[in-house]
Amino acid sequence: MQAMLRELSLQQRYLEGHVIESIYFGGGTPSLLEAGEVDRLIGLAGQYYEIAPHAEITLEANPDDLTPAKVRELRGTPVNRFSIGVQSFFEEDLRWMNRAHNATEAESSIKRVQDAGFENITIDLIYGYPLLSDEKWEQNLRSASGLDIVHLSAYSMTVEPKTALASFIRKGKQAAMDEEQSARQFMVLMETMPAAGYEQYEISNFAKPGQHARHNSNYWKGVPYLGIGPSAHSFNGTQRQWNIANNPKYIAAISKGDLPFESESLTTENRVNEYIMTSLRTMWGMDLAHINQQFGSDYEQKIREGLQILVEKGEVDLSGSVATLTTRGKLLADHITSELFIAED
Repeated sequence: MQAMLRELSLQQRYLEGHVIESIYFGGGTPSLLEAGEVDRLIGLAGQYYEIAPHAEITLEANPDDLTPAKVRELRGTPVNRFSIGVQSFFEEDLRWMNRAHNATEAESSIKRVQDAGFENITIDLIYGYPLLSDEKWEQNLRSASGLDIVHLSAYSMTVEPKTALASFIRKGKQAAMDEEQSARQFMVLMETMPAAGYEQYEISNFAKPGQHARHNSNYWKGVPYLGIGPSAHSFNGTQRQWNIANNPKYIAAISKGDLPFESESLTTENRVNEYIMTSLRTMWGMDLAHINQQFGSDYEQKIREGLQILVEKGEVDLSGSVATLTTRGKLLADHITSELFIAED
C-alpha cells in the first residue's frame, strides 16, 4: 500500500492535462482493501489529477468478500460501481473452478450490494467449459438478468499455460475445452442478453442502455491511462509501459524512488493495428475516416482492400466509412482483426 501511494506520487505528471473519468481497482483481489485504504488512494489521485465530478469508480470484488460489514464500509467511500466475479450460479461449477465462494454467496452478494444503495453493478460469467451444458448456461444468463444488474461481462474459458487446469488436461484428468461448445454458447449469449434489454456494446460486454462501462469504453477508444501497482500497465497514446510483476522487487524499487517498469514505443503500424483490434470489437466499429485523418490515406486504402473480402463473406458490414462485425464476424473477431493488421515495414 505504501509503495502504491509512493508510485502514484512519482507518476503524478503521467496524465497531465487529462481529467480522470474513471478509476478502477482491479484484481488480484482489491476487495481485501479496507475502506480507509481505498479512500487514501483515491484521495491522493485527487491531489495530483482533476477527477470528474461523476467519475466512475469501480472495485472488483469476490462474492465471499462482500460481507454486510464490508459493504457498509465501502458505502462511505467514493466507490460507486462494483465488478463482482460471480463466474457461475451453479455450485458444482464453482467447485470445479476452485472458487472460494459458493452459489448462495454469488446471488446474495449482488442483492446485498443493491440493498446498500449501489445500482451500478457488473458481474462476470464464464462459458465454454466441460461442466456447462447449454441449459445451465441459459439458466446462468436468466439468473443474471433476473437480478436486475445493469452490466454483464461474459468470457469463454481459456486454459493458461503452467496452470493446474492445463496440467490436468495434458494428463487426461480433465476434458479439453470444446471450441464448438464455446461458439454455440456465445451465440446463445448474443441472443439472450439483447432479448432481456441489454446492448452488446463490445464482444464480451452487455449493458442496459446508458450503462456502458466508462473504464472499458475509454480503453477501447484509446484514451490514455495510468496503472499503479505490481504488473500494472499504462498507456500515454504513443508508449506502453508495464510494471515488474514481483511484489518484493516492486516495493524495493519504489522505496528507492525508482519506477520499475519496461516500456515500448508504438510504431505507426502498432497504433493502426491497436485501433483495428479495439474498435472492431465494439458496436461503434472501425472508422476509416479516422484512420485516414490520424494515420494517412495509404493505411486507409490497405484496410479498405482487406475489408472488401470480409464484406463479401458476410463477416463485416460497411456503412459509409464505418465497419462493424456481423453476428458471424463476432465469432471470428480475432481472425478478422489479424487479417486486417498492417505488416511492419
